[in-house]
Amino acid sequence: MTTIKRPHSFHIPVMGLAYTIDSPIKVAQFGIDSVISIVDDELIEKMHAFYSEKFELPYKEISKKISDYRAERITAYLNTVDKIVKQKYDAFCTELVNSKKTLSNFVDMLPTVSDLKKGLQFYASSPFDQTNEIRSFLNKHFRPGAIDVNIMTKVDKANYSDNDTLPTCYNDAHAALRGFAHSKLESAVVLSAGMNPSLYNYLAEFPDFFPDETGNLKKKVILKVSDFRSALIQSKFLAKKGIWVSEYRIESGLNCGGHAFATNGLLLGPIMEEFKQRKQELISPVYELWVKELEQKQAFIPKEPLEVKITVQGGVGTAEEHQFLLDYYKTDSVGWGSPFLLVPEATTTDAATRKLLMEAGENDFYKSEISPLGVPFNTVKGTSNECIKNNRVLQNKAGSSCPKKLLALHNEYDEKGICTASRKYQKRKLFELEQYRDTITEAEYRQKQDTIVVKSCLCVGLANPAYMENNIHVKGEEQGVVICPGPNMAYFNREVSLFDMVRHIYGYSSVLQNGDRPNMFIKELQLYVNYLKEHLLLETETSEKQMKKWVTFKDNLLNGIDYYSKLFIDNSCFEVQRDKILNSLNCYRAELESIAI
Repeated sequence: MTTIKRPHSFHIPVMGLAYTIDSPIKVAQFGIDSVISIVDDELIEKMHAFYSEKFELPYKEISKKISDYRAERITAYLNTVDKIVKQKYDAFCTELVNSKKTLSNFVDMLPTVSDLKKGLQFYASSPFDQTNEIRSFLNKHFRPGAIDVNIMTKVDKANYSDNDTLPTCYNDAHAALRGFAHSKLESAVVLSAGMNPSLYNYLAEFPDFFPDETGNLKKKVILKVSDFRSALIQSKFLAKKGIWVSEYRIESGLNCGGHAFATNGLLLGPIMEEFKQRKQELISPVYELWVKELEQKQAFIPKEPLEVKITVQGGVGTAEEHQFLLDYYKTDSVGWGSPFLLVPEATTTDAATRKLLMEAGENDFYKSEISPLGVPFNTVKGTSNECIKNNRVLQNKAGSSCPKKLLALHNEYDEKGICTASRKYQKRKLFELEQYRDTITEAEYRQKQDTIVVKSCLCVGLANPAYMENNIHVKGEEQGVVICPGPNMAYFNREVSLFDMVRHIYGYSSVLQNGDRPNMFIKELQLYVNYLKEHLLLETETSEKQMKKWVTFKDNLLNGIDYYSKLFIDNSCFEVQRDKILNSLNCYRAELESIAI
């Protein structure tokens, strides 16, 4: 089986609910991989209707009255996206064949080392007509970018019919997985936010996740992980179910967009080094477990392990950083997320939010407590959701009407689950707080009140940009927009074209205007040092167990600094920034050593 190499060395990760909901439709014809969130079936249904009309495709509404509406909506939308991508890809190939300008522009978007670029350069510079040869070359060496999907494994609320709990397969994440599994896509599901054993077991119920008679996987699994140990545990668990992990997508714990799952002080560089040194442990032992399970299932058994990719994302912002991750850590692709929020040709962001991002400075991007999941959430000050939410608090109407209930995972007041951003939950909590107001100081009261009302309706806020940008009317209470850029967004301050952003990634030109952007590894270190200091300040009574945790956290950061010091001295990378990087490492080492735990 001939495998066509991916033309690009970057991918666009999932962002929020809406920001990459239609990214494959926008960029896949250029060979760019991107990821759709399939959490919100309501958003997916509306986007299905929108794109069906736009491309004059048949559409039939899938009502909530249908028993498996969630999965069916996801399947239908993914099939439509697949159809549109293939149409746009065919049209683009025809344009490449017939237009020297289009061909030259596409060549200018490809990385220098690309075989596709080298081949197309010959045709772009040729003075004679080679239409059939170009088309034949494209058929052999070019294909559209992947239409991958993302499932946040913990967003797996049980669902009900009247008061009866539906079977587990109707849980939110389970139904989303089924929707993907039943689609025509030949792509991957990215499983993020940790391990969900029930969901992982469910994967084995779908034939597309098993190799066919040629050893091909129609549907693949990508694990988003933050350390090697987690990757190994999860891959072995899945192998025992007959599921092969095709890719490990390593993400910085704090220097990323969306939810920030901090490691225990382990920095991205040392984590990547471990994956580089121990990659074989994710292949040979896992293959043995996988084969045993395939034998029991009487499934086709490939004679050797399938391909395993290592990719990375979180805070990358320059071509030098991009190439270093590829060259030194031998990664297969680098994820570029937040900067693409300023590329309307690639993502779906409403105009007002794009303007907010362009004008925001370093101090405007922060790690918030707005997520109902109780996990720190990277965002930016001044969003429309923040303004609306604060006005409701002032009017004693705190909380959201909670129309979607995707994050209704809290069982304190309702066994069916309730969202901590909902009006029902916050009203109850504020009432309880009021009962002992006289027993605490005003400052303590305000602090506890803020902890309750800070939560935002992510289900609506993260979906709204798609509605606003595409003029799709939605009913319900106004929630505004929630956006989840990483800290790296501070250094990108203008709207750019897809062409310019891709050329920035490959180092042909730059879209950065601020020369003071710190190296991605130093920025992550800064975030972790601040994280440690913040949490130590919040600790009122530290147990021995908690103390050991923070000692380990600090030691891991110091070990990470030692690793980077040696790395940057011994390698020719980042020569222009090297003195500044080494000086920053020394400063953070001194700061950490002064912290008493």
